[in-house]
Amino acid sequence: MRIAQTPLYAEHARLGARFMPFGGWDMPLHYGSQLEEHDTVREHAGVFDVSHMCPVDVEGPDAQAFLRRLLANDVAKLKTVGQALYSCLLNDSGGVVDDLIVYLRGPSGHYRLVVNAGTADKDLTWLETQRWRGSFDVTIRRRTDLAMLAIQGPQARELTATCLPREMAESALELAPFHAVECGGWFIARTGYTGEDGFEMLLPADHVVDLWSVLLDAGVRPCGLGARDTLRLEAGMNLYGQDMGEDVGPLESGLAWTVAWEPADRDFIGRTALEELRTSPERREFVGLLLTGRGVLRAHQTVLSNGREVGEITSGGFAPTLQRSIALARVAPGLGETCEVEMRGKPVAARIVKPPFVRQGRILVEL
Repeated sequence: MRIAQTPLYAEHARLGARFMPFGGWDMPLHYGSQLEEHDTVREHAGVFDVSHMCPVDVEGPDAQAFLRRLLANDVAKLKTVGQALYSCLLNDSGGVVDDLIVYLRGPSGHYRLVVNAGTADKDLTWLETQRWRGSFDVTIRRRTDLAMLAIQGPQARELTATCLPREMAESALELAPFHAVECGGWFIARTGYTGEDGFEMLLPADHVVDLWSVLLDAGVRPCGLGARDTLRLEAGMNLYGQDMGEDVGPLESGLAWTVAWEPADRDFIGRTALEELRTSPERREFVGLLLTGRGVLRAHQTVLSNGREVGEITSGGFAPTLQRSIALARVAPGLGETCEVEMRGKPVAARIVKPPFVRQGRILVEL
């Protein structure tokens, strides 16, 4: 299988990036110090090449009806052009085909989805299959002509604005969170995956090297997937394939807030299965863990309560901002405030907390 490269691959190599395969792409893990890149985003501004992500435009007379059928959240909530919504694509059993952001691009059935790199082919097949099954009058277009950057951190918006033409900069700085604006073929969204403020920018692939260079000249630091993962974990944000997937849905992944139950007659895919689970006393909880003993929390470690297995860690690691090990875990309901995690055959103490751990530079859990 051929590993894809983003339009910025040569720039990453020139900067001395250490690469890793991710979702079928050769991506920068870090440029020397993952820890320094993490801290830069929490304290200043960092830029991530996220051109491996897949933008998909959905347009046509039935576009809204089509997405109201496919998504657990309801795109009818999008009232103004540029407004965004986070949601999950579900299968019939209520499992997550993928999680994504959908933007309203125009008042007459124009939407843009941004889906995950590793699931893009599967997602496109799923969309086309459901379009055909429901006889929806829509077109589905994968935008391979676009690149994508995420500029994140407390100074990200202001520094990015200095790199843009005046009119574009003014429009970007006026954006409310989870809104986007299109300017001259560039799509600028005030969204992100780090727990910090900033922009995610989609632009023609042949423009991205110039923007990358201008951002670096302005003092924005290049960051790799390693820092992106520790940042999103601290922010309590899910990673597809670890924290949820086709065998587990939003209600057991901390994403119940992304399911729009009203109106009751909206028959989205997976609704019947979710409604059954919604009232089940066996429904598992999605929690945060803060390690109080020694070690590092990792995915797939067993969670214990009074020596009994009660769940599993889905994502875990060392949190640089907290200087502690943290995790997300799916566990049996009603555990209380403490538990243990099995490490090398021994139970190690941990506290159960409510994610997120960090947002916009603030630690939100008691250490």
